[in-house]
Amino acid sequence: MADTAFSKLSRRGFLLSAAGAAALPLMPQLSLAATAGDNRFVTIILRGAMDGLALVQPQNDPALKSLRPDLWLSAEDGLLDLDASFGLHPGAAELMPLWQARELCFVHAVSTPYRGGRNHFEGQDVLETGSIEGRALRTGWLNRALSLVPRSSSRKALDITAAMELVLTGPSDADVFAPSSDFAMAPDELQFLQRLYGEDAGFETALAGAVTDGAASGSLYDDAQRRSGIVETARLAGSMLKADYRVASFSINGWDTHADQKTQFPKVAGDLAAALLSLKESMGEAWANTVVLAATEFGRSVRQNEQGGTEHGMASVAVLAGGTLSRPAGPGTATAAEEGAGGLGGRVLGRWPGLADAALADGRDLAATGDLRDIAAALLHRQFDITPANLTTKVFPGLSFEGAAAYL
Repeated sequence: MADTAFSKLSRRGFLLSAAGAAALPLMPQLSLAATAGDNRFVTIILRGAMDGLALVQPQNDPALKSLRPDLWLSAEDGLLDLDASFGLHPGAAELMPLWQARELCFVHAVSTPYRGGRNHFEGQDVLETGSIEGRALRTGWLNRALSLVPRSSSRKALDITAAMELVLTGPSDADVFAPSSDFAMAPDELQFLQRLYGEDAGFETALAGAVTDGAASGSLYDDAQRRSGIVETARLAGSMLKADYRVASFSINGWDTHADQKTQFPKVAGDLAAALLSLKESMGEAWANTVVLAATEFGRSVRQNEQGGTEHGMASVAVLAGGTLSRPAGPGTATAAEEGAGGLGGRVLGRWPGLADAALADGRDLAATGDLRDIAAALLHRQFDITPANLTTKVFPGLSFEGAAAYL
């Protein structure tokens, strides 16, 4: 086919195909599984390295303003008080009702065990497999957890995606469905393709045509179209979780804010807020028995760069949501900190390391004081009563349950 006959849809399909070959999803992916019981568990993978310092900003750390003169926010900029120490980015302001209802909490300064070259692919493999071995482990921690949860033989697992996410890959059965391919891309996704294939003359020509067509039609960068796709993914997940399904996983892309973070970050923060609120709305009463874990492959550098963005870093923030957070996990399981507080919700958890030079990891990153696997293990125990022994040998091999106990 001549290039002049290369349609807008075909150009965009080419971009999506190229990205698929590079293993970076450019659209939300939704995976679901059925289990017995009424409790639900949802994971949302925030692909691209979400800046936890931007989403949940330390309000009293004196180093932040000098490290991020253009990205630091004050109350006048719309920063919302979470507690005396931390504030929520105004892009996620729609989450405040969940916070006030104790159906939302944050765990700061956490990361996976990944300590490699700050590579998205490697980091996401470690996040989804739950092991430093990354993709070599071949199965996702959520799939391994499914084998330990009572399941109804009449229910099937469901994956709505172009290719199953690694977190749910494994021996547990899943049905696969592909979403629409006209989902609008985030700026960081196109920048990724430019970096990956920038020296390929053929791709560069096709990319330029796709960008021109997309800009003219508004289909490539349309924020409303992108938000609509994320909301519809969350609604679909919620409607299925309301019925037979009990476990779901999907992704929200767009967090790789190397440049112009001040403009980009509010959009993706709003995407996350819209997804959580749509999930709650579509689940109805089932939300009361649900917990959501939203996590990213790694955080971003503490210092802003010359492009008004941030580079790949280490620790970030884990976002927890759901009706189960408003109450203790069960009789005798509430920690002293939770007693009288109604559970984990409405709090910023974790041990804050500070932003002084001596406290930074590698002299540039927010240091990790917590392990994301501890959070996931605690939530799986909380929701499905998977035993500590199984969690530390079969789901997260080598993990100690001592860290997980802090989130029960």
